[in-house]
Amino acid sequence: MKAIKISACVLLGLSAIAIAVMCVQSVVTPIKFDNARVEREAKVVENLVALRTAQLEFRNQNGRFTTDLDSLVLFLKNTPKKELVKMGSLTEKQLEGGMTEAKATEMFKAALARVEKEGKTFESDSAKYAYIWETDKAMIAAGLQGYARDTVRMNMMQALYKGKYTEENIADICIIPFSNGKKFDVKVNNEYTSSSGAVVPLFEISAPFESYLGDLDAQELINLQDQEVKLEHFPGLKVGDVVEPNNYAGNWE
Repeated sequence: MKAIKISACVLLGLSAIAIAVMCVQSVVTPIKFDNARVEREAKVVENLVALRTAQLEFRNQNGRFTTDLDSLVLFLKNTPKKELVKMGSLTEKQLEGGMTEAKATEMFKAALARVEKEGKTFESDSAKYAYIWETDKAMIAAGLQGYARDTVRMNMMQALYKGKYTEENIADICIIPFSNGKKFDVKVNNEYTSSSGAVVPLFEISAPFESYLGDLDAQELINLQDQEVKLEHFPGLKVGDVVEPNNYAGNWE
């Protein structure tokens, strides 16, 4: 009898320990899941923002969005970005004297052409403009020192990402972080027509929860997915929408 009592006490003790462990896990597991989710989603959002930037620039130059992420990367690597340089402005006296933006811009373009004809080279566009302001007689006579209107070509990745990406790592923006190499899903609707009759190109780039949280606790992932579906939300992260225009916003914003 004594042995039976001891065995019963041991079993009760082990049961109590097991219950305690289960209670701790029921608290710790969701916390660990949520912490990992926050950390991972920050990286996923970073790529989605970079892709949005690339898509918008692609549309600016091509009039449409693309579903091909490889083509988007080639666009970033090989296409220069055109930017309008605007320096200086006309004074009231110049405007009253008949000078206009159009006239001043034409004068500056003519000065640029004369410099190019001279075959001079400069370290930067700013140095070229300074040379014009100091030496071009027509610009000086019109009092247009400091005035510049020019379209310059810049390295696309440098212009868009300020050195964050290079030719070696730019393709990484197409990969969903923590997904074991899976690419983002891309949808495009270049023919969407608004209520006013205007055609508005739309795109949507997404990463479902299972793509970047799939190696975490399975039940927590199921709970998260069910919660978002019940709320009629996309179960994951996405930017843009091909059904309803949302100004290309992310669902985390």
